[in-house]
Amino acid sequence: MARSCFSKVDEYGFERPDDFDYETYEDFMSQYLIVLAKRAKKWAELIGEGKSLKRNLTVKRYVRKGIPGEHRGLVWLTVSGAEALRDEWGSDFYQKLLNGPMNQDIVDIVRTDLPRTFPDNIFFSAGENHQQQLYNILVAYAHDNHEVGYCQGLNYIAGLLLLVTKSEDTTFWLLKVLVERIFPNYYTRTMDGVITDIDVLDELIRLKIPEVHRHVASVGLPWAVITTKWFICLFAEVLPIETVLRIWDCLFYEGSKIIFRVCLTLVKRNQGSILQCKDFSSLAECFKEITRDSLVIECHDFMQSIFKVPGSLPLNLIVKLRTRLAQQRQNQMRSDR
Repeated sequence: MARSCFSKVDEYGFERPDDFDYETYEDFMSQYLIVLAKRAKKWAELIGEGKSLKRNLTVKRYVRKGIPGEHRGLVWLTVSGAEALRDEWGSDFYQKLLNGPMNQDIVDIVRTDLPRTFPDNIFFSAGENHQQQLYNILVAYAHDNHEVGYCQGLNYIAGLLLLVTKSEDTTFWLLKVLVERIFPNYYTRTMDGVITDIDVLDELIRLKIPEVHRHVASVGLPWAVITTKWFICLFAEVLPIETVLRIWDCLFYEGSKIIFRVCLTLVKRNQGSILQCKDFSSLAECFKEITRDSLVIECHDFMQSIFKVPGSLPLNLIVKLRTRLAQQRQNQMRSDR
């Protein structure tokens, strides 16, 4: 096979797996680099020299088509409301947290988890700088939000934010807005938000892809086994890095319903393969495969498809389902006591 022109390590420091499909990736990138160049020019014109970036239909359309890497930190901070949050709390708030008293239990658990964070990433494994920065962010956030403290999964979210933004302060505020505004109750000790949203996804699949829903139920594979990591890590460590960042572009602008669009698209576009699985183990393996095939490598096409394949998905439907299913679970817990 011809030698690939792409390194075994991507631009964010992640080592590509041994079975990485370089041929598909090269075919995709030959076209995608043209798209990136066009988008970079349009974003440069939109942002301009010191021009304020406000939420509007033009910005929303641009976000859906992808934010260039050099602008991601700024755009995420602005469109998510994290910048306004920083202005409200004070630009020195993060540093004050680091300078304040530390809970030794939190310090110890964060230090224990650091080596487990992206062990195949050269920036986290080759030196102390990124690990120290990630430690600062996680410890500061745990002391800011006592209800959440430190929850496993936050290390992956904060780690990827840091790799993209290259700024501790920006990462802290983006983490804060993700955990407290976009995904409230995901990273609490009971993970009620994650449990509820997995139930919501189950119901959405029943409504939109009933054949798959019946088949997965008949095999006996719980959706929680399949999708818990999808929700907790927001697809980090699940999908290819370019695809994850394109998803996060939309998450910071449009909120948590994007997660459901991604999940439904993955399931619906792979309906045939899923229905062919006859037992628990083959179905579980199928769901692993669909997160690394050519459909998700080609992030531009994939991101276009998440706004078409699932069909209509109004936020009020998701809110109603969350309310109903959370209440049902609470009632069930009371009856089980």
